[in-house]
Amino acid sequence: MDRTEKKQAVKQMHEAWSTAKAGIITHYRGLNVDQLSGLRRKLREGQATFKVVKNTLARRAAEETSFSVAEELFTGPTAIIYGEDPVGMAKAVDEFSKLHEALEIRGGVLDGKLIDQAAIKTLASLPPREVLLAKLLGGINAPISGFVRTLAEVPASFVRTLAAVRDQKEKTA
Repeated sequence: MDRTEKKQAVKQMHEAWSTAKAGIITHYRGLNVDQLSGLRRKLREGQATFKVVKNTLARRAAEETSFSVAEELFTGPTAIIYGEDPVGMAKAVDEFSKLHEALEIRGGVLDGKLIDQAAIKTLASLPPREVLLAKLLGGINAPISGFVRTLAEVPASFVRTLAAVRDQKEKTA
């Protein structure tokens, strides 16, 4: 790469990392092109990007972004995964690293904070976003549903009492 290409690459990474909510820093030594292509495809399905970067360019691109906290991880053969869905990225990388031990998860960035391997594995164990939203909605809806049932029980109870009185009067008559 000549100097202008490097500047352009740094600019593109800086723009992408400025908008990304999360990133995962990995070492990929020992993986072949087919394996990396498979990981890229899987990540693309989850709207994440896998980029092999030179460490000096990564440090420059990370300046004034949330990725600046991860500069200490930019050593060795570095590949950075970034995108909007941290859980989807973590799941894809975790599944891939179980199949291919050569992929080493070094750490990551989540909302401007440095996270370690354990946090990434925890993210990977979370249910999908849709399931979490459904649980949240169910939790919000439960008290309201209970309140409505309680309010509906008062007139229903009154009607049952009147019906019991009516039945008792019919028996005595």
